[in-house]
Amino acid sequence: MAARRTDGTSVSGRIRAGARRLARAGRSRAVAAGLVVATVLTTGSALWLTFEVLGQREAEQRRQDVLAAARQSALNFTSLDYRHYERDSTNVLRGATGDFREEFAAQTEELTKLVEQNKSVSEGQILEAGIVRSDARSARVLVVADSKVTNTAVPKGEARTYRLQLDLVRRDGRWLTSDVEFVG
Repeated sequence: MAARRTDGTSVSGRIRAGARRLARAGRSRAVAAGLVVATVLTTGSALWLTFEVLGQREAEQRRQDVLAAARQSALNFTSLDYRHYERDSTNVLRGATGDFREEFAAQTEELTKLVEQNKSVSEGQILEAGIVRSDARSARVLVVADSKVTNTAVPKGEARTYRLQLDLVRRDGRWLTSDVEFVG
């Protein structure tokens, strides 16, 4: 016969009840540990995805900024009017840096005379632009531009198509053109 306590429960009953409490406590700890692991994994995954999305957004914004700067630089370069040449050349220089800026600035006086003599007007239009390569500090962009050119030799105008390769660098938060080459 099982020994009984004064409250009427047997020792074996108390052992079984204690074992059930221990089993419930073990399951509770296992569930709690599982929840902690799941929380850590979920938080880690969320952080990783957040950094991935931010990185993609940053890269896309840089891409858009590079293309916008290249398009504007090419438009400035292909849109020159003898009646406003000082303003137009200033626009080119404002978006330029390095050797390209120095070379263009050095030729401005001569170009001003030439453009004035010929009464040259060039109205540029950007057709396409694409990034060849880019990183956080530099980029190379190919631009296709059309331009209607009128001057004393061609008073009714002549259509010209330009394929330009622009090298850009990031300076003081802006993308500036450091080199322009006519290609193909």
